[in-house]
Amino acid sequence: MSMGSLQGYHCDNIDIKKAQIEEAVRVLLQGLDEDINKDGLIKTPHRVAKAFLDGTRGYKQNVDDIVQGALFPEAGLDNNKVGHAGGVGGLVIVRDLDLFSYCESCLLPFHVKCHVGYVPSGHRVVGLSKLSRVAEAFAKRLQHPQRLADEICAGLQQTVDPTGVAVILQCFHIHCSNGFVKKVISAGSGVFGDESDPIWREFFSLLKFRMSIADKNFSDWCPSVANVDTVSIDMVSAVTSIIRSLGEDPSRKELVGTPSRFVKWLMDFKHCDIKTILNESVSKNSDIPTSNKQIYSELNLPFLSQCEHHLLPFHGVVHIGYFGVEEVSPTKKSFLESIVQFYGLKLQVQERFTRQIAETAAPVFGGDIIVVAEASHTCMISRGIEKFGSSTATVAVLGQFSTDAAARALFLESLPRLSSLS
Repeated sequence: MSMGSLQGYHCDNIDIKKAQIEEAVRVLLQGLDEDINKDGLIKTPHRVAKAFLDGTRGYKQNVDDIVQGALFPEAGLDNNKVGHAGGVGGLVIVRDLDLFSYCESCLLPFHVKCHVGYVPSGHRVVGLSKLSRVAEAFAKRLQHPQRLADEICAGLQQTVDPTGVAVILQCFHIHCSNGFVKKVISAGSGVFGDESDPIWREFFSLLKFRMSIADKNFSDWCPSVANVDTVSIDMVSAVTSIIRSLGEDPSRKELVGTPSRFVKWLMDFKHCDIKTILNESVSKNSDIPTSNKQIYSELNLPFLSQCEHHLLPFHGVVHIGYFGVEEVSPTKKSFLESIVQFYGLKLQVQERFTRQIAETAAPVFGGDIIVVAEASHTCMISRGIEKFGSSTATVAVLGQFSTDAAARALFLESLPRLSSLS
C-alpha cells in the first residue's frame, strides 16, 4: 500500500487528520504481516487514530484560555502582621497529578506523577484545578520530560504571574526487557529559579520527597534511542505521516529518528509461528494418581505485550498453577518463561494471551493447569479512562482446575498481593 497520497499534505480538518492516521495504521499492520480484515483488527486503525489525536490534543489548547477567569482576589496578612499568607506569599502545592504523555523519541506513552507549587503575589490566587489543566495541556503532546516540566513551569509563571513556580515530575517510561526507566525532573521560576533557595526545602518537605533529581541534560531517558535498525521504508513513511497529522513537524531534530524507533518497537511484536520459538524438548507428565498430586505454582513471570486494538503496550505478570508431585525442573520453568514471552511478543488481547498460555502449557502438566495474568493497560488512556494504578486480571483453567472449585480457590488465595505493576 502506497503512502504517496499521505505525504506533504496537512489539513486542520479533524476528519482528514483521522483518515490520514487510519491509512497509516493499515500500512503498519500489513508491515507486521497482520490481516487487517481480521475481526479484532478491523477497527484498530480507527482506535489508534482516536488514541493519538486524544493524546496530543494539548497542541490545540492555550494556557491563557485555561487560566483566564480563574484568578481570584485574595487578601494577604494585615499590614500590622509580619509574615506571608493568602494572596501574598505563602506556598501553595498540588500533589500527585497523574498524567500520560507520548515520548517524542519513540511514540510510546509514559506515565507522569506531577507536583506543582507556586507562591501567590498581587493579592490573587489561581483556581487549583487550573494547575492540573495547565499541566495536562502540555502533557498531551509529543514530549520529553525536561521540556514538559519547563513548559508547565513557564506557562504558569506567564499566566498567573506569581512570585515563583516549582514543578516536580516523576516519570516512568516502559522498557522492553527491564521494567521501567524512572526519572525525577524539576523546573523552577521566580524564587524557585535558584535551586539553593530555602524555599525548595519547604517544597520538598511538604511533598515528603526524598528522591534525587536528574541532571537537566540527561540523555538516558528513552530506551529506544540507541536501538535503531534498518526498518521498512513504507512503515517509516506511515509513522512520519502520523506525526505530521498530529500537528508536529517530523523534521524537528528531536523527531527525526522517531518513526524508525516506533517501527522497530512494533516489529518486536510481529506475527510468527510458535514452532520457530518453542523448539525445546520438554517431557510431558506421565499419569500420576490423583491422590499423590498437590498444587504447585510458578508466580510472577513478567511479560510485555501490545494491545491489538490500540497498538499500545500492556505489561504485567503471569501466575501458573499445576498439579504434580514436585516443583518444575529448570527446563520446564524455562519452557513456561518462553511461552509467556512468545505469546506476549505479538499483537494481543489479555484474554487470548491467558488462554494461549494455558493451552500450550497444559500438555506438559498432564492437562491440569490454571493461568492468571495480571496487567496494566496503557490503552486505557485512549478511551479516556485514566484510572491510574488500576489493573486487569484474566483467568484460564483446564482439566481438574475447571471442575475443582476448591483447588481454584486454593491457588488464587496463594497469589501475592499486587501492589504495583510499574
